[in-house]
Amino acid sequence: MEQSSVADAVRRAADGDRAAWDALVANFSGLVWSVALGHRLGPADSAEVVQTTWLRLLENLDRIREPERIGGWLATTARHESLRLLRMRSREHLTDDEASFDATTTATSAAASPEELLLDRDRDRSLWIAFSQLPERCRALLRLVIIVAPPYTEVAAALDMPIGSIGPTRARCLDRLRRLLATAGVTDAIGGSVT
Repeated sequence: MEQSSVADAVRRAADGDRAAWDALVANFSGLVWSVALGHRLGPADSAEVVQTTWLRLLENLDRIREPERIGGWLATTARHESLRLLRMRSREHLTDDEASFDATTTATSAAASPEELLLDRDRDRSLWIAFSQLPERCRALLRLVIIVAPPYTEVAAALDMPIGSIGPTRARCLDRLRRLLATAGVTDAIGGSVT
């Protein structure tokens, strides 16, 4: 959506236009979900953050000062709600079985030998250890740009950074991740290279 269209949709939604509200939800849901998922919340907690974020917008729709920047408002609100929920759920579930959290396991992994599975698990563990050593800003950017892949305008709003710096920052973060993996002795992460 163009900024003028976004501002118009916000104003119409504040006046009770259901189609305008639906258009806002359709255009910005990916952004809100990406912020929630970027905080490594589970599916239910992410859904709660998304629902609460939209509720906060509904409660404040007539008070939005810069309606053309609603993406940034939603990203900030989702970030605050994610952090609030993380504080509420301060307990952790610790496990060495990362595969139990992988909902994308395919039939091909079932056909893999135990040795291949062990090597894959070790490589994945090394990758996530290296990823956790990156600065929070890099982790958030890589989660958004690589995993969720929303438009750069939404990434810029979610991370409060200029659009023009997203690509170079992404490249520096990936370079740093490659160096961390090389230091750990991992040379074949994610299909031969980390991109």
